[in-house]
Amino acid sequence: MSRTPKPALPPVELYDTTLRDGTQSVQVAFSVVDKVRIAERLDGLGVHYIEGGWPGANPRDGEFFEQIARAPFFRAKVVAFGATRHAKKRPAEDPNLAALLAAKTATITIFGKSWDLHVRDALHIDLSENLELITDSVAYLAARVERVIFDAEHFFDGFVANPDYAIACVKAAAAGGAARIVLCDTNGGSLPDAVGTATLAVRAALATPLGIHAHNDAELAVANTLAAVAAGATQVHGTINGIGERCGNANLCSVIPNLKLKLGVDCVSDLQLASLKSVSAFVAELANLASDPRLPYVGDAAFAHKGGVHVSAVRCNPLTYEHIEPSLVGNHQRVLVSDLAGKGNIHMKAAEYGINLDASSEEVAGILTHLKQLEADGYQFEGAEASFELLVRRLTGRWHDPFRILAFRTINERYEHATEAISEATVRLEVDGRMEHTVASGDGPVHAIDRALRRGLEGFFPALRPVRLLDFKVRVLASDQGTESRVRVLVESGDGEQRWGTVGVSANVVDASLAALVDAFEYKLLSEAKRREGGGAAAVADPEGG
Repeated sequence: MSRTPKPALPPVELYDTTLRDGTQSVQVAFSVVDKVRIAERLDGLGVHYIEGGWPGANPRDGEFFEQIARAPFFRAKVVAFGATRHAKKRPAEDPNLAALLAAKTATITIFGKSWDLHVRDALHIDLSENLELITDSVAYLAARVERVIFDAEHFFDGFVANPDYAIACVKAAAAGGAARIVLCDTNGGSLPDAVGTATLAVRAALATPLGIHAHNDAELAVANTLAAVAAGATQVHGTINGIGERCGNANLCSVIPNLKLKLGVDCVSDLQLASLKSVSAFVAELANLASDPRLPYVGDAAFAHKGGVHVSAVRCNPLTYEHIEPSLVGNHQRVLVSDLAGKGNIHMKAAEYGINLDASSEEVAGILTHLKQLEADGYQFEGAEASFELLVRRLTGRWHDPFRILAFRTINERYEHATEAISEATVRLEVDGRMEHTVASGDGPVHAIDRALRRGLEGFFPALRPVRLLDFKVRVLASDQGTESRVRVLVESGDGEQRWGTVGVSANVVDASLAALVDAFEYKLLSEAKRREGGGAAAVADPEGG
């Protein structure tokens, strides 16, 4: 099924601000490790610019830019974000501009006021002075980095109130040497017609390439983005899943397929587009948010059919109730009254692991049945790719657990005048018929059991020594059951060369954590087995092979 029209519009650059604007969303907080992992996935998706944060605003953003600076692969893409200089400081004296340069990114984005109301009531300066600080801030940075992007904050509200001044602001940025000028619907209340009209006016006033940065307060961020593109914008800003301050930002998971599949705009490759659903779920999981099943294109319900008439029709011809082929965005058709969907996904995922399975085989059917039961129990494998690969290998006999946990126990004590509780864990495990019984203390029961497990295994498997727990997330799955609720634990591990995610589910948070930790260690052993010349998953069964 191909409905891609012939290209009618110029190519569009994708500018993702999940790591900056997205973190301003209610209930969203990414660790530095999260941000690096998300940047890697955004790069794989084909995003042209990745806004990493505001250097100097908080230690986390500063550490992120330090890590990215050591990864040359990202340096041309990652963007530092900040504001124009303070009205009372010259550029060379402004700490904000200094912090931006210290981030050492090839591209810097700064925002400035373009609504006269903000200039008077927020900055408390003359309109002409605002134009000066825009021009000299852009010029100062443009002389020191490869590219400066100017975000014209509140542009569309400013254009309605005082169009001449709003355009004067973007001209000031162009005069300073801005490589891109982005028109921002910061309050998110503009309508598509107004966005299109204002974009055309700017397009006629200057030659600098334009961008669009839309917020979703009127549920129109995606529509406004497309309207701006139709009027000549060639850079679009947004976030994965539309997360962001207040009601969020334009959702790139909708913008990207609309551009490519509906408008024929060159923005990502077909292969990159097919990863869109997995990127959406990955970001949701790291944000510790439940994926919205009703998200267009990437939601689990986007191509789900339940009504009898619909089901009958799509079985005959999917075109009857599906506006695109689901696989184009990495999704799949779901017929809720049957179990026909999903085998293709298992087959493709197994192929990624080097496991050749017949899509119609009993093995695939068994994996799918088991997976559905695990999902019903609360498991989710987005963000826990390592656990899923181990699951597939176990169920197909291509992986045998190299050790068994026979028993574990945790003790938590807090004495009357102590400032913190004391945690101790005991683990009994078995490796190739040999028993090991270890005890360890830690900062909390999960840390204690991690140390006890590690102490028992490292003697058998020295390859586990560099493995470190990088991140740990807990989500309550059924909050209406109070403290009896089941929890899902997502663990992020690494060994200095690679990172991987594992998952565990239980009504007991320590039990769930142990399951995730066991998978984390087993995945490291699996990775080592894959590296061995002529080895394989079975090679790790010999503990002496370490």
